[in-house]
Amino acid sequence: MRRRPGIAGLQNAAATRDQFRLVGENVAKVRTDVMKEQLATFRSQLEEFARKHKNDIRKNPIFRQQFHEMCAKVGVDPLASNKGVWAELLGIGDFYYELGVQIVDICIATRSHNGGLIDLLDLRKLLCQKRKATLESLSEDDCLRAISKLKVLGSGFEVISVGRRKLVRSVPTELNKDHSGILGLAQAEGYVTVEQVEKEFSWSTGRAIDALETLLKEGLAMIDDGHRDGKRRYWFPCVTVSSETTSGETKS
Repeated sequence: MRRRPGIAGLQNAAATRDQFRLVGENVAKVRTDVMKEQLATFRSQLEEFARKHKNDIRKNPIFRQQFHEMCAKVGVDPLASNKGVWAELLGIGDFYYELGVQIVDICIATRSHNGGLIDLLDLRKLLCQKRKATLESLSEDDCLRAISKLKVLGSGFEVISVGRRKLVRSVPTELNKDHSGILGLAQAEGYVTVEQVEKEFSWSTGRAIDALETLLKEGLAMIDDGHRDGKRRYWFPCVTVSSETTSGETKS
């Protein structure tokens, strides 16, 4: 008959488990300390890299994007504050805050034309006109980073993808899948008709009209009834208005 372990045996087993637990905790602590030390070293090297390549980071948009990606890997956000070591080293905080203010100005100036939804490429072109700079000097990544900082304003600034395009929304409008689908369809000719929407998505007439009228009420669409076929066109400036048509309103 197999004997059950006595009190001494149970105590020894518990002591062994405690020892294993302590060893495990010590190993985890050593690993954590090593990782913290490595991270601190990498951050120090990153600061030295920033000092050495300061001009390239400020002037070259591709280099600037790669620098941001390196920072993200070690948990450093150079845009987290307009003060501190990164602002002093690079001044890129000022660059993005100024860019954010200009984005707000342009979005407000063009809102009467596009209902608060502007193509990201058009926004870049308008920004370059305002800054008297070339398109190559201001990357899409720069605009996206500046827009991400505008979310703290709580006024609806965000980037949405519609079909092949990225659109910047500056008003708190909720777009569902129906609305996004219509905007994607409108990219082909700049407008859609009820019949086109019904055919493309296999919707009922009521569903198509409801979605289109909602976009109209939100200021994202304009109607055109002057056609011989009698079909109403719903035009969408956010996918058709080019920077040339609005540049006069946004120049400083």
